Amino acid sequence: MNSGLIFDFLKSLETNNNREWFQAHKSLYDKAKLQIEDLTAALIKTISQFDPRIHQLQVKDCLFRIYRDVRFSPNKDPYKTHFGIFFNKGGKNSPYAGYYLHIESEKSMIGGGIYMPPADILKVIRQEIFFNPGGFKKILEAPVFQQNFGELSPYQLKKPPKDFPKDFEDIDLLKFTSYVVGKNVDNSFFDSNNPVDEIAAIFKTMYPFIDYLNHAIEMKE
Repeated sequence: MNSGLIFDFLKSLETNNNREWFQAHKSLYDKAKLQIEDLTAALIKTISQFDPRIHQLQVKDCLFRIYRDVRFSPNKDPYKTHFGIFFNKGGKNSPYAGYYLHIESEKSMIGGGIYMPPADILKVIRQEIFFNPGGFKKILEAPVFQQNFGELSPYQLKKPPKDFPKDFEDIDLLKFTSYVVGKNVDNSFFDSNNPVDEIAAIFKTMYPFIDYLNHAIEMKE
């Protein structure tokens, strides 16, 4: 992986986020994207060794477009200044939890879970936690999980969700509107001898968390 090429392109894009510059430097984007596609393919193969749910994925199922949808945004920059890759059952547009890799100059992150799921998916996850809080807490409190990710995301309701008793001992675990975790990494992280193995090792520590969420979602099917 040529991380220098990728970050050089992304840093240039940050200060030249317009169509004219992008079209004039399209060859730089194509080279950076090819590196990302190779990384994605290698990660699919490696992650599949511990999470069989994703073994049928293709690169296009995981890699987000660099083009921004600016129709309803006050920010009219046409391009994202990062590459986003999501590995989950059925691909990035499916409702399942998965592993997320965010590559951005000095803002990269390795994380995963399920972000802002629709109400029916969120409800079955909460139900699973309600009936099996011990299993969920065991995952969150595992030393290797804590070492890599710490706490869950800050996306929480102020009040307990409806349909669940307010006096439930672990009610705070049901207040989340997203169940996600993340670990920040700097640019030098990708210069290791084998970044694929380094990234996959972090994802592997997340597998029990992802498996718990997906088990709940699959029970709904």
